[in-house]
Amino acid sequence: MGEQCVRCLARPDFPDQGRRNGRLSARSKLRLGWQAVREAARWRPDLTIATHLNLGPIAWSVASLARRPYWIVVYGIEAWSALPGTKRAALRQADRVIVISTFSREQVARRHQINGERLASLPCTLDESLLMRVAKYGDPGQRDWLSSWSLPWQGSPDFPPSQSAVTGNKRVVLTVGRMAASERYKGHEVVLRALPSVVAKIPDLTYVVVGDGDDRPRLEKLAGESELREHVVFTGEVSDSELAAFYQRSEVFVLPARTVVDDHDPKGEGFGIVFLEAMAFGKPVVGPNYGAPVELVRDGETGLLVDPENPASVGEALLSLLTNPDRGREMGNAGSEWVRRNYSYGSFRERLREMLLSPAPCG
Repeated sequence: MGEQCVRCLARPDFPDQGRRNGRLSARSKLRLGWQAVREAARWRPDLTIATHLNLGPIAWSVASLARRPYWIVVYGIEAWSALPGTKRAALRQADRVIVISTFSREQVARRHQINGERLASLPCTLDESLLMRVAKYGDPGQRDWLSSWSLPWQGSPDFPPSQSAVTGNKRVVLTVGRMAASERYKGHEVVLRALPSVVAKIPDLTYVVVGDGDDRPRLEKLAGESELREHVVFTGEVSDSELAAFYQRSEVFVLPARTVVDDHDPKGEGFGIVFLEAMAFGKPVVGPNYGAPVELVRDGETGLLVDPENPASVGEALLSLLTNPDRGREMGNAGSEWVRRNYSYGSFRERLREMLLSPAPCG
């Protein structure tokens, strides 16, 4: 495909008053829909792609006006349960539904009776610029590297920062992810409950939690009550360069994200990009044994899959990797190669190109 095949239309961003809790207001949605339909009438695009299910009804309207096909991109839980009328109709009428994981593909096909020929998989790609960032906090072999960070080590009154957690030659286990009360399925609590048994055998362990959210105070309190104050660091939000450095300096990455397929309240990762990030940095990963992340983590080769609701299972996996660092390095190297071969931007671009050049069955 060449640049001549694509036309970019700049639309002014919506003012803050058009958003409520990060979502567009009904008025702004109507405005967006009207602008899209008006543009379609003028331009008549050959293909319309809704990059989220919420935009599906707009894409449907645009495509109907232009009398051209439209696609909808599905990520995860937004399509794992029953849908309201307009979204359901837009999804079923789409000429192609692009899903980012096989797990989501199965859910969409089963729950919304989408013809398998109209479903196409396009896994996420890795932001390769993350790998190119040069850590500015000294060389990877430097001792006491955590204490050299100029991060704002902010903690709640229940869990003030501990210098002992960041001084000394620590062995670091890392989690990256939002700590939202609505996303407790990510498994931060399960890791915290698994840590005491791990720390008992690896006393120089520090568990670094990167991210923020409204559930952070509860998790900090839990860490304090579990006598993990000297072994856990909550960093809050960090820059891309700092995130790259944390990946570089960690020994194991863990995110036992739980997946619940429920018609009323589904939960889970639609893909799990942080697993790719960790593997790209050559780290062995501990992930769940059910859901989309299973497609990314090859059990026993690039990491270990565990029961995401069982702290003992998580603890055993962490100990297995921490007490056998050679095995961990082998898995990390295998994971890095796996990501390079299957999830590079070049692979993503080629898959998308093939989709754009191949006709899709009619909806």
